[in-house]
Amino acid sequence: MPPRVRCAVPRGLGSAVKPTRLSTQSAAQLLPSSPATTPATRQYATAAVSNRFQLPADYVPPTQPPTAKLGDTRKSQLLRTYTSLLRSSPLILIFQYNNLTAVEWAAVRRELGAALAEVSPEGTESAEIAANTQIQSIRGRMFDIALKIVEFYDPSKVAPVKASTLSGEKVDVVYNHDLSAAADKAMRAAVKKGGELPASSVYGQILPLLVGPLAVLTIPAVSPAHLGAALRVLAPSPPAFPAPTRKKRPGYHDPIAQSGLQKLMLIGGRIEDKIFDQDGVKWVGGIEGGLDGLRAQLVHMLQSAGMGLASTLEGASKSVWLTLESRRSVLEEEQNGGKKEEEAKEGSS
Repeated sequence: MPPRVRCAVPRGLGSAVKPTRLSTQSAAQLLPSSPATTPATRQYATAAVSNRFQLPADYVPPTQPPTAKLGDTRKSQLLRTYTSLLRSSPLILIFQYNNLTAVEWAAVRRELGAALAEVSPEGTESAEIAANTQIQSIRGRMFDIALKIVEFYDPSKVAPVKASTLSGEKVDVVYNHDLSAAADKAMRAAVKKGGELPASSVYGQILPLLVGPLAVLTIPAVSPAHLGAALRVLAPSPPAFPAPTRKKRPGYHDPIAQSGLQKLMLIGGRIEDKIFDQDGVKWVGGIEGGLDGLRAQLVHMLQSAGMGLASTLEGASKSVWLTLESRRSVLEEEQNGGKKEEEAKEGSS
């Protein structure tokens, strides 16, 4: 700290600065006298309250429609994800798995992607199918509810209700999303406790498969070629779906990949809203030529059936024509023979 500098103040300067009694009295005589007043009270500036904008009591924000349950919870978001997955994926395979680690899941996805890339050259339409094919674990309970909503709930049959807009005008609004009260009511009405489901119900057929930890493989299109490639990796069954050889795919025989693949078990599938067991899934994956080959087989069957029907109808018409022709020739011969006999009689007479 720097040292203080002390300096002496001159006596004349101190007396000049200090006010005197005479100067104070003269200043008081010069100021105007004012009457005694009370202390002023503190006042605040106020303005008249204007009519503020208020939302109607029954206004519902468009981004937050009413739901049967809380819409911002993890379960609600999973339910919306699964219903969207079921509606957008025509081909879904269901697997049971047992304690797959993150490293094993990564190895399984790596080998699956490599197998799909072999049947989907880059720059083709099938490349998009391979890019959007995914395998993921699911919550069995939430997937069960999503299946019921997709099958038993029809959003187009929900009646509109009256709701207020920002201006207070009443308009018709339809709340038909998957978390709405209408969806919850339709699901509970279709599947009651102890009730029996119809034999044609997709949910009733797939319900016995939803046991234990589950994983699903979703393919965005019904492509037998991609399905066959996935089966060769996830559920190989020679000779129809042999596993890749060590020379062709050494990564497939990696211990981590083999450990993960052995923990996956195919139990069924959902293809075009139809439930298939393991044999049915393998039959779809074994269709030669894919959908084009299936269409060619269908066209051949229809053509052969049409040709057989045409030949049958043509043969029947030919037989009728031959019968009529033979009968006509017989009648003509009889008529000609009768005329000859009459002419012979006339000539003899």
